[in-house]
Amino acid sequence: MKNAIILFCLLFLNLSFSQQKKNFSVSSPNGKIEVTVAVSDKISWTIWHQKDLILAPSEMSMTLDENTVLGKNPVVLNTKKESVNTEFETPLYKKKTVQNKYNQLVLNFKNDFSIEFRVFDDGAAYRFITKKKKNITVKWENVSLNFDQDYNTLMPYVRDLRNPKDQFISSFESHYENKKISGFSKDTLAFSPFLIDYKNHKKAVFLEADLEDYPGLFVTNNKNKTGFESRFSKYPTQETNGGFNYLNKLITERADYLVKTKGTRTFPWRAIVISENDTALANNDMVQKLAEPSKIKDISWIKPGKVAWDWWNDWNIYNVDFKAGINTQTYKYYIDFASKNKVEYVVLDEGWSVETDIMKHNPNVDLEALIAYAKERNVGIILWASWMALHENIDGVFDNYAKLGVKGFKVDFIDRDDAKMVNSVYEIAQKAANHKLIIDFHGMYKPTGIQRTYPNILNFEGVKGLENNKWTPNDDVPLYDTTIPFIRMMAGPMDYTPGAMRNATKSEFKPSHSNPMSQGTRCHQLALYTIFEAPLQMMADSPTAFMKEQESTDFIAKVPTTFDETAALDGEVGKYISIARRKGNTWYLGAITNWDSRDITIDFSFLEKGKKFQAEIFSDGLNADKAATDYKKEIVTVDSTTKLKYRLANGGGLAMIIK
Repeated sequence: MKNAIILFCLLFLNLSFSQQKKNFSVSSPNGKIEVTVAVSDKISWTIWHQKDLILAPSEMSMTLDENTVLGKNPVVLNTKKESVNTEFETPLYKKKTVQNKYNQLVLNFKNDFSIEFRVFDDGAAYRFITKKKKNITVKWENVSLNFDQDYNTLMPYVRDLRNPKDQFISSFESHYENKKISGFSKDTLAFSPFLIDYKNHKKAVFLEADLEDYPGLFVTNNKNKTGFESRFSKYPTQETNGGFNYLNKLITERADYLVKTKGTRTFPWRAIVISENDTALANNDMVQKLAEPSKIKDISWIKPGKVAWDWWNDWNIYNVDFKAGINTQTYKYYIDFASKNKVEYVVLDEGWSVETDIMKHNPNVDLEALIAYAKERNVGIILWASWMALHENIDGVFDNYAKLGVKGFKVDFIDRDDAKMVNSVYEIAQKAANHKLIIDFHGMYKPTGIQRTYPNILNFEGVKGLENNKWTPNDDVPLYDTTIPFIRMMAGPMDYTPGAMRNATKSEFKPSHSNPMSQGTRCHQLALYTIFEAPLQMMADSPTAFMKEQESTDFIAKVPTTFDETAALDGEVGKYISIARRKGNTWYLGAITNWDSRDITIDFSFLEKGKKFQAEIFSDGLNADKAATDYKKEIVTVDSTTKLKYRLANGGGLAMIIK
């Protein structure tokens, strides 16, 4: 009898141990990436790329109300594996369709939750799924990223002085700091996407996707300084006006939870893109693949295009017989310029209305007359609005201005991604779509896939663009320009606002409010219209400046803002990049370098074989190292066998239209 009892106990312990310690694995379709999931008293995942350890064992868990921890002593009920190979249309993107091919592992656990893992040929992702009947309160989510070595990183840190006591108020505008994992800036947070530089030329970019009814992810160094751990902004319970011109809602009190939400739902994806060469990072679709499909059935009314913009150039038009400024005559001049150059929109930035109540107009701006004037000339009007003013009267504002014929809104001063703000962004997108209005979330908000869910959102800022750079002589802008296509742009389109016609070398650049300039050459600026993704792309300089440089303006006006195909040709993070994109039968090519001049070779093998093309080429002039506006224009016949070598000046560029 004793022996039977002992045997039963041993069997029970063995069954219990085997239940608590299990390994599951799933690999990418091409077999290069393997994800291993270990389930014991906790849950962790490990990622290998061939023989290289990309992510050391890293825990994941989610804490709910009543201290229920999804991931603590988990019990696996069953698993499911499947392979998916589909594609979906992306009509407002850098390519017409996206291939969505992956292997999936779903672990279903006791306590009504699952974790879904997807492994693609270019990366891996996971997300929590809950299946509870009642609403839940999420108090915390543990997202850990551990590494086997002290690798170099490119991290964008939170840098915002509006409320130093609250690190979660952020414009998401930061240059990347190149530091070891252990050198993470003390007492700070960083946001995604960010990059880890491995050996063997491999790199990984960490990001999030499908962020809905949930706060955005920040990271900080873990205790051992061998990786990162998650930080989230807790739900705001009290707010006060503050920030620039009191256009922000600063948080004065927070709850002890992240969000109160539905009990049955999916949560945001935690994703890693892995690349064996830098070039592939510049043409990645991970966020599109993980985002929720469009909630707008008919998108035929959504029109991408370029925008004549007033603010960056300080409404500085001249050689006219009226006083330039925020007034009807000035905006008619912008509209005339846009119409003549086939620019689709004009934006009326701050000043056209009372900033805190956009239902009240500036008496110097006859908005209804401008809308009618623009319509006659096939130009759409977009209005600037602070998030706060829009949020407080969203239905009234959208209903009123949609009826007047406004095409959309540029929404500014968001500067947060707590769950309350994220929900507001989704509400704005949905209600704008109901009124057939396009949206530019210029107000410092980073994309995480909502641009697929609501295609009427054409742009996001969350980038330290030309608007900011006009005042920052100590910033290394060409370095940043050659970094963001590999990191920030992976998350989605960027309202960088290129188009400076006054271009400067490193030594000649200086800040100017009314006559701003750019760092780098003219061709650097021209190339950005192809390289930087933005379905609603700004033309930052004034009509006067553009008309003085009509040849460059003609080139910019011909570059579309969405494409049918993208080919990342060459590049290295922080050094240079060259990209070609096709719209219909025409290709557009852009290449830029950092402050180092360099020779690059353009291989035209992306062109259709057996066919001749005419390439309109803008390249840096022989004297662009001293006079950054210097360029050379030429027409060259090319085909798929052509290889052309070009010298990019310091901060230089190369731009082509090939048809």
